[in-house]
Amino acid sequence: MIPENNIGTVIADACRQKDLSYYRLAKQSGIPLTTIMHIVDGNTKNPGFYTIATLCRILELSMDDVCVW
Repeated sequence: MIPENNIGTVIADACRQKDLSYYRLAKQSGIPLTTIMHIVDGNTKNPGFYTIATLCRILELSMDDVCVW
């Protein structure tokens, strides 16, 4: 079974592992803090490709780590 909020969970875990706050992730990625928080808390169910690709680049994740194909 795939977790309901897989993308948000993976992003939250990666931030914890890298000791990176959502605020710092927002600054480094140029993605608004509120967007990141909505992805992580599950309010945004289908974030855009550019947003996820940018977060993956900053967090050193592959798209396969966060996407269910």
